[in-house]
Amino acid sequence: MKKRIVLWGLANLALACVIAVAYFRTYSPDRDRYPVRGIDVSHHQGKIDWRRVAADDVAFAVIKATEGGDHVDNAFAGNLREARAAGLAVGAYHFFTFCRPGADQARNFISAVPHDQPLLPPVVDIEFGGNCPQRLSPEQLNTELKDFLGPVEAAFGKPAIIYLTDEAEAAYAGQIAARPLWLRSLLMEPDRRDWIYWQYHNSGRVDGIEGDVDLNVLQGGPEKLAALLASAP
Repeated sequence: MKKRIVLWGLANLALACVIAVAYFRTYSPDRDRYPVRGIDVSHHQGKIDWRRVAADDVAFAVIKATEGGDHVDNAFAGNLREARAAGLAVGAYHFFTFCRPGADQARNFISAVPHDQPLLPPVVDIEFGGNCPQRLSPEQLNTELKDFLGPVEAAFGKPAIIYLTDEAEAAYAGQIAARPLWLRSLLMEPDRRDWIYWQYHNSGRVDGIEGDVDLNVLQGGPEKLAALLASAP
């Protein structure tokens, strides 16, 4: 009898796991509230068929350009060119490292990203995963971040967007330069409303990309996306 109960419990646990995985894979925010979908990519996604991506309900792409003071993502130029040609609104992001001065990182980003094409606002990615082992205090980060934001916003003529993971948001939100936010909150709507992009999935699937990709929504409709893409006044 005990063996039968254990087997029944294991079967139910396995079924629950299957249901949870299926829910995770297929989760998507309410399309009536958030009709504009986008992805963020880097060289980790490999070769992307951007025309297939664009046909799979993807309106925008934010593409990794740089990291730290001297690294340029080797897929950036091709991804930017091909995503634009496929009709997507495109933008670039910089992975901000804690072990290089903000001014150095700004020069790296500005030199890698074209200035003569319509782009979504520049994004600075602040997270602990994959970063330098040292942790900056909010005051230290704010100083370096301002040294990054000043030159970048002057070069591209519009305010930058700050991307924060849950952990980085808990550590720094409200204590660093005030900018529009891109929040990572997997399978759960952010508990604050001052965001532009919401990254709701880190293992999504999109036609034209082999393997997992980050999925996002924009707060607003197509007119909001067009306003973000437009040149600053």
